[in-house]
Amino acid sequence: MDKALIVEDDLDQAEILGRLLRHRNLEPILAHDGRTGLKLAAELSPDVILLDLMLPDTDGFLVCQELRRDPRTTRTPVVMVTALDDAQHRARGFRVGANAYLTKPYDADSLYQAVDLARSWRKDLDRRRVDGEIVVELDNEPAFLAEVNDFLMGLRLATPLMPEQVSQLRQALMEMGQNAIEWGNRHRSEALVQIVYRVYHDRVEILVSDEGEGFDREDLPHAASPDDPLSHMDVREKLGLRDGGFGMMISRGMVDDLVYNEAGNQVTLVKRFRADSVHSG
Repeated sequence: MDKALIVEDDLDQAEILGRLLRHRNLEPILAHDGRTGLKLAAELSPDVILLDLMLPDTDGFLVCQELRRDPRTTRTPVVMVTALDDAQHRARGFRVGANAYLTKPYDADSLYQAVDLARSWRKDLDRRRVDGEIVVELDNEPAFLAEVNDFLMGLRLATPLMPEQVSQLRQALMEMGQNAIEWGNRHRSEALVQIVYRVYHDRVEILVSDEGEGFDREDLPHAASPDDPLSHMDVREKLGLRDGGFGMMISRGMVDDLVYNEAGNQVTLVKRFRADSVHSG
C-alpha cells in the first residue's frame, strides 16, 4: 500500500485525514511536528505528504522549503492543508514548492483532487526524467529574488554542482530576473515573473518567464554586445535608462546554454555536471 505522511499536530484533524486517505488505499503515517515530519519523510519516502502550516515547532512553509532542498525528498509530492485561505499564503505555499493547497474545512472530493494533483506532478517528473522541479512566482519585486538566492544555495546539497558553479548560476539568474522585471514586465506591480527549476541527472535548467510581449534579440541597441560592448552606454544615457546592459552578455558566460523562446519572454539557463559525479557534501 502506498504511504501518506500527515504532518499535523491536531489529532482530530489527523484522524479525519487518515480515515479519508485509507479509502484511497493510502496508509497514513502521522508526524506531530515539523522536525519529525522531515525525519520521517527522508526515512520512509512517502508517496505524498499532507502538511499543516501551523505546527508547534515551526511552520509548514519552512518544512516544505527543507523538503525541496533535501535530495531525498525533493521529488516527494506535497499538499499543504491549512485554514489560511488568503491569496498571500497560498502564493507563498507554491513559492516554497507545494504542489497543491487545500483549505479547511474541506470535503473528501477536494482532498482527493489535491492529492491526485500533487501525485500527478511526480508522475510527470518521472515521465520527463526530471529529478526535481520547483515553480516560483515573483510578484515583480526584486526583493523576492532573495528567495531564489536561498534556493540556489540548496542546489549545492542536491546536485554535484560546486560552489563556484552555483555562484555563476545565481549571477546569471539575478541578471535575467532583473531583465524580466524591468524590461519584460516594465515594473508593473500586477505582472508576475515565473521561475521554474528543473534538476536532471546531468544538468540544472532554470526557466525565467515574464508577462511582457517579448522582444527582438537582434534589435537591442540598449544592450551590450561582444563585438561592441560600450556603444550601448550612450544609447542608455539618451533614453534615460539605468547603467547596465551587460546582463545577457554576462549571463551567457556564466552558464553552459542560454536559450530564449521565439517570443523573447522566456529564457532557459542550463548548467551541466557529469552524470557520474559524486557529491562530496
